[in-house]
Amino acid sequence: LGFAFIQHPSLMFEQEVKTLYNSILSDKNCSVNLKIQVLKNLQTYLQEEDTRMQQADRDWKKVAKQEDLKEMGDISSGMSSSIMQLYLKQVLEAFFHTQSSVRHFALNVIALTLNQGLIHPVQCVPYLIAMGTDPEPSMRNKADQQLVEIDKKYAGFIHMKAVAGMKMSYQVQQAINTCPKDPVRGFRHDESSSALCSHLYSMIRGNRQHRRAFLISLLNLFDDTAKTEVNMLLYIADNLACFPYQTQEEPLFIMHHIDITLSVSGSNLLQSFKESMVKDKKKERKPSSDEETESDSNSGSESESEEEASKPRRLRKRADSDSDSDEENDINAVMKCLPENSAPLIEFANVSQGILLLLMLKQHLKNLCGFSDSKIQKYSPSESAKVYDKAINRKTGVHFHPKQTLDFLRSDMANSKITEEVKRSIVKQYLDFKLLMEHLDPDEEEEDGEVSASTNARNKAITSLLGGGSPKNNAAETEDDESDGEDRGGGTSGVRRR
Repeated sequence: LGFAFIQHPSLMFEQEVKTLYNSILSDKNCSVNLKIQVLKNLQTYLQEEDTRMQQADRDWKKVAKQEDLKEMGDISSGMSSSIMQLYLKQVLEAFFHTQSSVRHFALNVIALTLNQGLIHPVQCVPYLIAMGTDPEPSMRNKADQQLVEIDKKYAGFIHMKAVAGMKMSYQVQQAINTCPKDPVRGFRHDESSSALCSHLYSMIRGNRQHRRAFLISLLNLFDDTAKTEVNMLLYIADNLACFPYQTQEEPLFIMHHIDITLSVSGSNLLQSFKESMVKDKKKERKPSSDEETESDSNSGSESESEEEASKPRRLRKRADSDSDSDEENDINAVMKCLPENSAPLIEFANVSQGILLLLMLKQHLKNLCGFSDSKIQKYSPSESAKVYDKAINRKTGVHFHPKQTLDFLRSDMANSKITEEVKRSIVKQYLDFKLLMEHLDPDEEEEDGEVSASTNARNKAITSLLGGGSPKNNAAETEDDESDGEDRGGGTSGVRRR
């Protein structure tokens, strides 16, 4: 068939041929050899057409002086364009095939089509971005090269389709992933640990406006209303953690927006969890009742917590161990109020993954670039670009490993039966989360060099949420050590400030 179509291209418009080609390309169960044959046929046709056009061009140059353009009817060039538009969608979809040979031929056909200018390039951009994450270097380079060509001719096309391209690259990685139990990750598993979409980012980062719009669109996917699946969020967080940032402004901008997303999504999440609890036991539900009862039940009056602060350190150490049992009581109190239907719990665990990933990402970027809390808080996106144009000093050996989300995906918690132990861990997560939300805004009255109780509580909640060791494990007795007792007891500073 392929040879027949080279001689008589008009046959490719026949209904039977269209149905045959498109069904072979789009049918998942169709044999790989057949798919490759169809792609090869299209590839050979385009190559022959190209040769024919070059020959016609040479012939035309010989007689160009005598001929009259008005009398010439050049039909052939329009035909290959019409043919490729018939089969384009199916060829592009072949990028999502598990076999690299199918992807290889599909990419060849698209490259030929673009080089001959037969289609509008914008529809191929997301697919080329996706192919830029292919494990095979030759395919990656070819796709990246096509993107560079498109970017030269049509500025702004890449940025316009960047987020769609990221989502498609996740689909390509899903197709390639041989072990379905393992979550899809967004960086290369070699010594470079570079982001899969690092080439895309390096193309966009030069334009400040485009870069910011791209980063904000990615962070918006973590919003609780976006309902993005957890593994895709992990994939995007991996990319954001490993992008080739060059100036301080880039990671600081991400952290700034993570804080904004956290404050909105976090409150929504806590609210929906509270609403799902059994209402009639409101009185015995300490941790989730209103702020007044919270400050009463958790730590008595304000004067009590002040007394706590003035106790000698040894006594406070003992108070700290008591606060662990307080926390245990809190967990039990919430456990009593859980509804029998565990759907809201699963929903909470699912939605909270996005927020946990953002927390992890912020922590990772902070460690990677060595930023202090005050530097992150002082950052304002509206300041002139020059202020944060300094190069980043990357630390080596800092890896992004969101343990909780990986465990969540590996255990397939969203579809598994909920046990008492899982319930407890979700409730513990909820309480840590609540503490974090109370202390999310840094204290204005904080003096330089001093760690305020609120900052302390925030760090403690983050550590607990991310499953790391608590700050008091540090060998040096720091300010953290000092205010452990009062904060764990009930985070009154946040309530008092309100």
